[in-house]
Amino acid sequence: MSKSLFLFLCIASLLCFCDAYKVLVVFSLSGKSHSILGYGIVKHLLKTGHEVTYITAFPEESSDPNLTQIDVSSNMVALPKSYKESLNLKTVLEGKAVPLDFDIIHNLMNAVEMNTYQIENVSKLLNDPEQKFDVVIAEWMFTEICVGYAAIFNAPLIWFSSVQTHWIITKLIDESLHPAYNAEAIAHSIPPFNFFQRAHNLWTQLQVFYHLTKGRQETLYANEIVPIIKKRGLVPPSFNDLLYNSSLVLSNTHVSYAAATRLPQNYKPIGGFHIDEEVKPLPEDLKKVMDGASNGVIYFSMGSNLKSKEMPDMLKKELIKMFSDLKYTVLWKFEEEFFDLPENVHMVKWAPQHSILAHPNCVLFITHGGLLSTIESIHFVVPIIAIPVFGDQFINVEWSVRKGFGKRVDLSYTLAEDLKAAIEEVFANPRYKEIAKETSLIYHDRPVSPGAELVHWVEHVVKTKGALHLRSPALFVPLYQKLYLDVLVVILVFLIVLYKTARCLFFKEKITNKKKNN
Repeated sequence: MSKSLFLFLCIASLLCFCDAYKVLVVFSLSGKSHSILGYGIVKHLLKTGHEVTYITAFPEESSDPNLTQIDVSSNMVALPKSYKESLNLKTVLEGKAVPLDFDIIHNLMNAVEMNTYQIENVSKLLNDPEQKFDVVIAEWMFTEICVGYAAIFNAPLIWFSSVQTHWIITKLIDESLHPAYNAEAIAHSIPPFNFFQRAHNLWTQLQVFYHLTKGRQETLYANEIVPIIKKRGLVPPSFNDLLYNSSLVLSNTHVSYAAATRLPQNYKPIGGFHIDEEVKPLPEDLKKVMDGASNGVIYFSMGSNLKSKEMPDMLKKELIKMFSDLKYTVLWKFEEEFFDLPENVHMVKWAPQHSILAHPNCVLFITHGGLLSTIESIHFVVPIIAIPVFGDQFINVEWSVRKGFGKRVDLSYTLAEDLKAAIEEVFANPRYKEIAKETSLIYHDRPVSPGAELVHWVEHVVKTKGALHLRSPALFVPLYQKLYLDVLVVILVFLIVLYKTARCLFFKEKITNKKKNN
């Protein structure tokens, strides 16, 4: 027998022992960065031989026979005008963007997810009694209505959190994080908090609890999802039972760029899993620009949702003028053509961000502070200047500043001037680059890669039929017991009885003595 045939038979025999699971991955939101994370999960599962059905607003080109994609890009219509305005740089600068509080976001995401259930191909999947899945992975985005998928297919549920660790999601598998030293998902400040920040965190948590107890999700579940479960011949569990029945949370975070928060056993930080181990080569035109940048390249991108083209014309011109005075080459991701550019300024409609950051001549990343961009800057050891605009960008930027590898600049009409000062400071102070290296070491120094850990825990949940052994006992302890209110009541009753008894004895003795004296 030839060596090659022997090797083939060995590999084939090993594959026979590998279980391939059917996985449903749900990323309904029409946000490109969210789809990058969703497809990152899909890629790792496909690579290990699993069969994946992927509900996404951004289907990828793929010929993998184990991948079925369901296009839900029509979810864009479920996004209200106020949400779209919050992403418009000009609207934000003019102060016209509507602040998105939890109640607004909660209602918005409920609408998006319910719209997803009703999309034709999704509905067809859900109502097909032949469709079965071993596990469901759903993105948590300020709503828990995705628990319906797990109930419909009678499968374990794994939540995926695209933002940094926060109390709303930890309470689904353990209990809420303490507001005195843990920030909100879309907070503007990080611990240690002053008195007013602690008070604000507590007030916010109480408000969110109030909104979550309004029963909106329960009503949606009862009206739209329970009938589908019954059609499959299953007994619909209560929404509350489903809510606290998830197996795991996979989180796009890591202690290198976030807080060292206490975490439950079934909360797994896997930040950075979306970055490919092998960096793709740059297109020839970009490679030529970056290779020829003798003083280094400053890469400027406001992400996939925010558009640089929406900046006021005057601000664009001021930024270009400022960049032209620098000795560095500037590569700006810009969504439309811009003519008469200085020699050192280059604009691209599409930028292969990983390949750019991985280039040795990339010396600074000007970013909007999105979590993916923050992670990628650490992965490739590039200091950042961040311009946060909405959502979790503020807390991401606060942590990058606290850690020391980033500097914050606010979005304003003086952006060009403020950005120039920040650029000069970052290059003048070698600590930014040094701390970027130190942070990157912490980020990379893990027992296994985040992608391998992701696959391990997904497979572990299926193998152990829901990973019940990882469940926290805190889920089964009511709030009044956690606060020892029952013990307090018993102590109060005992003290009252003791007081009453002592008082009766005292008066009895007093009356007896009085009779004796008489």
